[in-house]
This record gives sequence, C-alpha cells and structure tokens, in this order.
Amino acid sequence: MLRKTRIKRQDAELDITSFMNLMIVLVPVLLMMMVFSHITVLDLKLPELTDPTLQSENEEQEEDETLELMVRDNQIEVYYPQTYLLKTIPNTDEGYDFESLVAILKQVKQLLSERGIDKSDISILLEPQIDYQTIVTLMDRSRSYKAVVVASVVDAELFPDISLGDAPQVSNPELLEAISAQGGSQ
Repeated sequence: MLRKTRIKRQDAELDITSFMNLMIVLVPVLLMMMVFSHITVLDLKLPELTDPTLQSENEEQEEDETLELMVRDNQIEVYYPQTYLLKTIPNTDEGYDFESLVAILKQVKQLLSERGIDKSDISILLEPQIDYQTIVTLMDRSRSYKAVVVASVVDAELFPDISLGDAPQVSNPELLEAISAQGGSQ
C-alpha cells in the first residue's frame, strides 16, 4: 500500500509594519481634517413648528420686528420691521455690493442698541436662482464684520442667528423696478 505523506504547513507570520506606518501618518491627518471641517459648519436657526392657535399677541409683535434681507437677482433689499423697506442696494458691475450691505447692517445694529434692543437674528430671503457662494458670503457678512480694536483686527458681531427662506414672488415687475430706481426709503 501506498502511503500518502502529508506536508506539514507552517503558519505564515503577518507583517503589519507597513500598515502600522500608514496608520501612524493617516490618523493624525484625519483628526486634523475633522477639526478644520468642524470650524466651517454654519449654524442656522430653523423655524419652529407651533400650533397657530397657541400664538400670543406678543409673538405676533416679535414677528413684525424681523430684520430681513431679501436677495433678488439684481439687488438686495433690507427690511426692518418686516414690511418696511429701509434700503435697496443695487448690484455693481462685479455683482452684489456686500460692503454697502455691511455698512447698512452696522447702522441698523447701532440704532437698535441705542434704543436698548438686543437683536441678534436676521432672515435672509432668497430667490431660487441665487448661487451657493452668494448665500455663504451673505451669511458671513451678516454674521460679523472686521473691526480694529486696540491695534488688532477682530470680528465684531452683527446678527449671528441666521434664518433662510424663499423670497416672495413679485407680481408687479414695474413696481419692483420703481422701487429699485428710487433706491429704497431711508
């Protein structure tokens, strides 16, 4: 009879040094990226879901005191209280005039603080064709501005609590053109 001889196999040793080298480099890089991605997250204030029958007159009065930026294709309109047009900022050749917007928001913030009103919320109402970069720039500019304090540049707070919404459609385009030609009321 023939006997089969079995060859004894030895277990192979795992060489994980290259994997360990990869982890030593990869883990700190991923941790650093996580910190940087956390910094760029923008907090938005979402509308609350409440029963309309439970709203009091006080809440309705607060809704009328909303500061709004209505962003149209050719201009930015600043409203405070909700239906009163403060200023219309027409676009420049380069696009939206963010410097004028910041100046107007600083004036509004100063006037409100002189009256003893501590307002930190703003609603940005956008038309559907407004691009993403414009939205981010609007949020950044309405949240804070650069100010020089004791020979150093700091971010001064404007309106950090931001709500986003859809701009109402204008049913009368001639009215919109007349308002933009007038430049808004002051």
